[in-house]
Order: sequence, then C-alpha cells, then structure tokens
Amino acid sequence: MRKSPGQGGGVLAGLRSLADVIAGLGGSSTIVDALTDEAVLEGQVLIAGARRALDTQAAWFAATLARRSRPELGGKGLAARKGYRSPEDLLQDVSGSSKGDAAKLLAVGRLLAEADAAEKAAREAAEAEKLLDETPPLDVAAPDLPPIEHPVPPAVVPPWHTPIGRALAQGWLSVEKAESLRKGLGDLDRAITPEKLATALTRLLTEARTLNADQLFKRARRVRDVLDEAGIAAREKAAYDDRSLRFYRLHTGQVRMVGLFAPEDGEYLMQTYDAITSPRRGGVRFVDKEQAAWAKRVQDDPRTTEQLTADAFLALTKLGVKADPKRIAGGRSPAVRMVTIRPRNTAPSGTAPSGTAPTEALSTGMAPTGTAPTGSATIATEPGKQAPIAGEPTDDAGANPETETPTLQPGVIEGTAVTVSTETLERNLCDSGILDVTFDDHGSGIDLGREQRTFSPAQRAALAIRDGGCMWPGCDRPPSWTETHHIRHWKDDTGETNLDDGILLCRADHLRLHNEHWRITRDDRGRYWLTPPPGLDPRQRPLLLTSTSPILRDGD
Repeated sequence: MRKSPGQGGGVLAGLRSLADVIAGLGGSSTIVDALTDEAVLEGQVLIAGARRALDTQAAWFAATLARRSRPELGGKGLAARKGYRSPEDLLQDVSGSSKGDAAKLLAVGRLLAEADAAEKAAREAAEAEKLLDETPPLDVAAPDLPPIEHPVPPAVVPPWHTPIGRALAQGWLSVEKAESLRKGLGDLDRAITPEKLATALTRLLTEARTLNADQLFKRARRVRDVLDEAGIAAREKAAYDDRSLRFYRLHTGQVRMVGLFAPEDGEYLMQTYDAITSPRRGGVRFVDKEQAAWAKRVQDDPRTTEQLTADAFLALTKLGVKADPKRIAGGRSPAVRMVTIRPRNTAPSGTAPSGTAPTEALSTGMAPTGTAPTGSATIATEPGKQAPIAGEPTDDAGANPETETPTLQPGVIEGTAVTVSTETLERNLCDSGILDVTFDDHGSGIDLGREQRTFSPAQRAALAIRDGGCMWPGCDRPPSWTETHHIRHWKDDTGETNLDDGILLCRADHLRLHNEHWRITRDDRGRYWLTPPPGLDPRQRPLLLTSTSPILRDGD
C-alpha cells in the first residue's frame, strides 16, 4: 500500500527526532571511559541495533532515490536535476561515504524495493481473487449462454531474496550482511533456479545471526559453489578478469596505488606480505637461529609495519625489473630522474663543446629530465642505476672520482613539480654517475648532424632537461611519455639530428602534428613556435611553445 503524504511526513518527523536525540546525547571519550565493562558492551549493542535500523531506512530511501534517478528520465531524474551523473554520486556526496558503500546501499535498496513490489503484487492478486470468490452469481441468466467465467489472476511468486528484506525490516540483519548474502549467492542462471536459492537462503539466514558480514559472504559463496559446480570456472575467470592495478599521483607528489587481484594471485601477495611482516603480526616462532635473528631485526626496525610493506613492495618491483628488463619493461630501465640548477662557476672542466657558452645539466643514474635555464642543471636518479653514456666519455664529476663534487641546489623530479632536497640529490649521487649535458644560450648542445636519424640517449636526456615534457600547449605528459620530433624533417627537409632541430611531443600530439599538418619553427632567439594549418586558423597565427620544467620556470 502506497504511503500517504501524511505517512511520509511522519517518517521524516521521526528521523528528525531521532537525529536530535542522537545529537543531544553529548558525551566524550572520557565519559564513556568511566563506564563499567558491562555498560560499554551494552552501549555498543544498542548502537549496533540503532545503526541497523537506520541503515534499513537508508536503504529504503536509497531505493527511491535510484528509482527517481533512473536513466530513462534523463535530465528530469532526481540526481541529474541536482547536478550529479548518477544516484551513486549523489548518495556518496550526501552521506560522505565511499563510492563502494554508496553502491552497496543502493544495491540493498533495490533488493528491498523488488521484494516490496512483489509482496504488494501478491497481496493485490490475493485480494482480487477473494473479491471474485465473494461476488454473488447473477439472478437471471440466459439459458442459451454459457456460464460466465471470471479470469483468475496469475499467481505472483515473490523473489527468492524476499526473506532478506523481511530480516532487515525486523532489525536483526544489517545492510552489510544483506549485501554479503546477495553477492555471495549470486544471480539466477540456467543451473540455479529461484527455488534452489530460496532454500539455500533459508539455511543461511539461520546461520547469519552468529556470523559477521565477511564470514557470511564466504559461507554464501561456498553454498553457491556447491549448488553450481559447473559455474565455478566461470566465476573464477570473472574474478581474474576483474584484476586491476591503478596508480594516482596526488597533488603532493605522493603516489597512491589501488589494486584488485584474483584469489590465486591475491593469495600469493598475501603470503608474501605475511612472510615479510609476520614477526610484527604474531606469526610463527622461528627455531632456526638465522631466521630468529631476522625476525628480531624486523621487530626492532623503527619503521611501521605499513612502511616496511611499502619498502618491501618497491624493492621486489626493482628486483623483478632488473632480473628481466626486456620482458617486463621492454628493455627500458625505469628511473626516477631529478634536475637541479648548478652555478656556472662550479661546472667540471672539459664538459662544454668548443664555441658554446657553458649552460650545463648533470644526470646521475638515469637519463636526465626537467629543463635547465641558462646556468646549469644536475639530474639525479634513484640509487643503484648507471648513468647513460653520452657519446664519448667526458671528464665530469660522475666519470672522474677525483673531480671536485659540484655544489647542488634543491631540484625537482622530472615530469612533476615535486621539489627534492639537496640531501636527496646527494644521496642519489653517491650510488650513481653524473651525466653532463651542455647547452649554449640558444639551447643548442650535443649534435649528431646527419650521422644518424634517431636521437641518442644523451640527446634525449638533454631534450628532457630543456623541454620538461611534451611541448604542445596545455599538455602535461612527462618526458617518459614523449617522442622526439625533427622540426626539419629528416627525409623531406634534410633535417639534422641536433638539439635545436628536436622537440619533445607525446604520441598523441606528435600524430596530431603530422596528420593535421601543423608546423613547428625555431626563431633566432631559440624560441619554438607552433603554427596551425589553414583549415584550423586561416591567419595561421603561431603559438609560442614554452617548457614545462619547474626548474626552468623558477629560473626565469
């Protein structure tokens, strides 16, 4: 039966009153800490019960929110009118929860709505049938006409998950347990009928009171596997297909990793995690003296368990890449590149080609990145990496240990605006070589002329220092994502493989330049200009290309 506006208003009034009561409880951790053990446990039980009741209300409201935001309503849907792409986004913003929690609440809400609709249809069908049975026969009937047969409404079978809704409404089943039952038992298919799932659900509900949500999901999934052995392989493949690993660079320069692995692969990772951290987490006792000594070192390590895990994961990644760089990284050696300005008077002797004003960049450990203004720059990379060979060996600080160590200033990590301290640069320099890249005031440097078509690793390093990444206006791709473009085409324009004829562009912008016939030129001041094709700009007004390097920007 549809609730009247008065009934709906009563629900809202009750919720407001409840919110006021909760807000008016006050208290603090000190007050709660003064309670007896029995009182603390009783309070937790009361809170859990109240939360279950509130979550059930939240699921009902979420179901209505989703129904009023369904896609076919378009811009007239509730979420769309409020400026949200989906009901999940709206619910997440209103509740301040995670996207996963919002999706869970909506899923349970839809389950409740389906069960309510089926029960309502069943009641209406029963009432209609009863009304037909109670209808008196006609007093007068034509003798030649057949008796009137009233149509019997089809029987309405409630969904198999209807008992979940009843348990939620009764207040003893939580939304988390309801979602565990729903996801664990899965969906209907040819092998699994509603009757089978309903029978399994009845048995699981008797166990649900003594299991938490995680345990209940595992139990429900096991029941599903027993019912549908043929579907185990398909579910296994689906779990494997869902695998993912994503990296996000935060505005602080920190990198967040979020992953999902199939059970088999995930268990291997968990076993590795347990092996690394078990002395901190109550693992097995080690009788072997060497293992016991290792466990003692882990226990005494000043790092937190989370820090230990992060460092171990990074170390394992480095070891894997070093062991088989061709298979894992296509032959490339991943590196962290750092760039810093160095005063001109501290440059090692013998690094500048004749006829150039010494504007230098130094690279340690890997190919350099970043951009250097007039003066000089040092590029450092993570420890344990070898500096790339820059043509012929040079007499620089990385190649000659007797050369005086250059004075360093704080720098940046290539492709980012993240500042690194001089201490970090020096720490990397201890284990890595230094590559000097020398520029003149116009950005010219290591040149190969027509000797080869492709730019050398040393030239790539110099371009990375100068350009800082893709030079296309508005593009933020770092040097590692770029290709080197000949301003004067090697084949058609007999261009040379020199720094002043090269510029870094990401793959998308490089293709765009060639396919749409944009043109890049260099003026006598060393500046680069991008000219659009006539079809995009009949006046072909050139756009100035600027480096994205924080080092260059700060040095201007």
